Amino acid sequence: MRADVAVGMFFSQLIMWSIVLTTAGSLHSHGIMDIKTSEQVAKALEPAVKSFPYSGQISKIIFALGIIGTGLLAVPVLAGSSAYALSDTFGWKQGLYKKFKQARAFYLLIAASTTVGLWISFTNIDPIKALVYAAVINGVTAVPILITVLRIANDRKILGDNVNGRLSNIIGVTTVAIMGVSVVVMFLTFVY
Repeated sequence: MRADVAVGMFFSQLIMWSIVLTTAGSLHSHGIMDIKTSEQVAKALEPAVKSFPYSGQISKIIFALGIIGTGLLAVPVLAGSSAYALSDTFGWKQGLYKKFKQARAFYLLIAASTTVGLWISFTNIDPIKALVYAAVINGVTAVPILITVLRIANDRKILGDNVNGRLSNIIGVTTVAIMGVSVVVMFLTFVY
């Protein structure tokens, strides 16, 4: 299990940083810093395939495939994770291995989450702004959540001898400190 988590985290971080760097490189280098639509992103990808014939169409197809692939990965994970979290909170039966009759609320939560996500697509909500707001909310709420996780990970009453080691605590506290400072800086940049 430890190797599985380590390998999964390595590749998730590798992919995330690759996306961040290539996006920054392709958008910022072409002067695109205020994204309003996904079409702007697709246009920014045109230089990456400029040597190909029909580069505009190719960049749009690459972008569309990326968005579809991301959606196919993200929607089931987000719907499932929200269903697991709410089922845990309220003590409902849960699990994808259970039949609908055994975990009715769990499966209804997955359906509701997917429906809400689909509904958002048909509203006038700007998806780029929604992503930015979601990231801001995630960044702000991550700090107290990480503090809580660190406290639990060091509580011998809960975990017995399986508490965090020194290295895990150093990494955890450093992460909380960096994220906390980032949140403060973000708020200060909004104010000033």
